[in-house]
Amino acid sequence: MTDQLSPEEKFNLITRNLQEVLGEEKVKQVLQERELRVYWGTATTGKPHVAYFVPMSKIADFLKAGCEVTILFADLHAYLDNMKAPWELLEFRVKYYEQIIKAMLESIGVPLDKLKFVKGTNFQLSREYTLDVYRLSSTVTEHDAKKAGAEVVKQVEHPLLSGLLYPGLQALDEEYLKVDAQFGGVDQRKIFILAEKYLPSLGYTKRAHLMNPMVPGLTGVKMSSSEEESKIDLLDSKEDVKKKLKKAFCEPGNIQNNGVLAFVKFVVFPLRGEFCIKRDPKWGGDKVYTSFEEVEKDFAEEVIHPGDLKASVEVVLNQLLEPIRKKFESPELRKLTNQAYPDPSKTKAGGKGGKAGGGGGGGDDDDELAPSRLDIRVGKVVSVDKHPDADSLYLEKIDVGEAEPRTVVSGLVAYVSQEELQDRMVLVLCNLKPQKMRGIESQAMLLCASVWT
Repeated sequence: MTDQLSPEEKFNLITRNLQEVLGEEKVKQVLQERELRVYWGTATTGKPHVAYFVPMSKIADFLKAGCEVTILFADLHAYLDNMKAPWELLEFRVKYYEQIIKAMLESIGVPLDKLKFVKGTNFQLSREYTLDVYRLSSTVTEHDAKKAGAEVVKQVEHPLLSGLLYPGLQALDEEYLKVDAQFGGVDQRKIFILAEKYLPSLGYTKRAHLMNPMVPGLTGVKMSSSEEESKIDLLDSKEDVKKKLKKAFCEPGNIQNNGVLAFVKFVVFPLRGEFCIKRDPKWGGDKVYTSFEEVEKDFAEEVIHPGDLKASVEVVLNQLLEPIRKKFESPELRKLTNQAYPDPSKTKAGGKGGKAGGGGGGGDDDDELAPSRLDIRVGKVVSVDKHPDADSLYLEKIDVGEAEPRTVVSGLVAYVSQEELQDRMVLVLCNLKPQKMRGIESQAMLLCASVWT
């Protein structure tokens, strides 16, 4: 099939459903001469979840278009990102990622023999790569490095130097993997811009960058490995899938920030070309859709009920997850899972200074979890501005009855307009420890809620 595709058809397949492409002309030029070489990297941190089917479905597109695809297990990046993966667990997590991602690709019918799998530390600790890290460090400014990692590297009050190295290493990977393009989420755009700006200063070619949109999680925000309720794990049971989908944000007629609809768009249709809504005959019976636009239109007009959408996605999800579950029933992979992600309660139990059962005196009152410990106040938003370094954040001044309004940073750009927030009465949690968010200290948390169905 690949031999029968024209360069234009290959380009359309490579770029379909992407949010943005930097370097379109370069991609088209390469396709006129040979097959495109692409890499996708994943830091081996938290457990991969069902949102990983989104890049997997694009990798399937790349292969259909004849691309040479490399998957990078970025173990060194996982450690550099505020030590999300402890050094002693890195080897286990790389093996886990390799097994789980291969299982995902097999479940969607992607031939593994057409892919190249690479572990980051197999080349990132070489003499040549290390020298290039130093060369790059002598040209990249602290401002640019911090800005590049703002949407990807974990932001903390006192950032580590490792987080500033992260974007530069990801840029260098393009040269050392000998690719024409890097594929990733649009949250990595600033890292891609850094690569385009600085790689030529080392004498290396500027690459193209292919960006997927960020898919909403079950709570209506980005699906995250660290937020249990926002994701469905690849090894979740059918019962867990049903329970999590039942609680998922899926408001009738609302097509914005709808993780269930997004899964249909970015996974189901690219892989299957159709989607069946399953429903009781008294509500019209089953209906097969051949385009996502039809599904979206019917959901927006409330022809499709959220319950029927969730139930239909549940069927597809379980079909995709069942081969993965079966593969990980083996004793070897169960052991690997426990080694890569040890139970925190077991690793901490009986630790130094821990409280043993049967001791006198009971628990410390300071450790008691109670709603009365929350300092929640009614405040008035006196000003709202966009955060200077993060498009998804607002910078607010909120009057909570103190001498000066509090500065609050909140991620509400995608959900509430500036006009709606201005002069609004809000609930504010005031006794959280102040924390810097993208360089600005937030002194409280603005509380908000969604309508769940």
